[in-house]
Amino acid sequence: MKTAKLIVMYPNPTDVEVFEKRYAEEHVPMAVEKLAGKTRFVASLITASASPAASPYHRIAEVYFPSMQALLDCLNSAGGQETAAHAVEISSGGAPVFLLSEVESFDF
Repeated sequence: MKTAKLIVMYPNPTDVEVFEKRYAEEHVPMAVEKLAGKTRFVASLITASASPAASPYHRIAEVYFPSMQALLDCLNSAGGQETAAHAVEISSGGAPVFLLSEVESFDF
């Protein structure tokens, strides 16, 4: 069975310091507490772009689940809805992009 991942891509914020404070002090603890069924949470800070253009994203969060159904159940729960709404609220550079993906991992 393939696992699943919720990807949240946050645009560059209007005020990086305010966003980072709210992300670290409010959003991450909320995600840890309220996203039921998750197996892993990865929060990446984008520091550079491999292309000549600057990245349109400041942070990318990845939340892993044992199955797509577990991910969908989480998103449809009160905790999932509250956490998603908070992501939108703190994203001062525009609405974050939410993606759902199936995951296949290859370790080398």
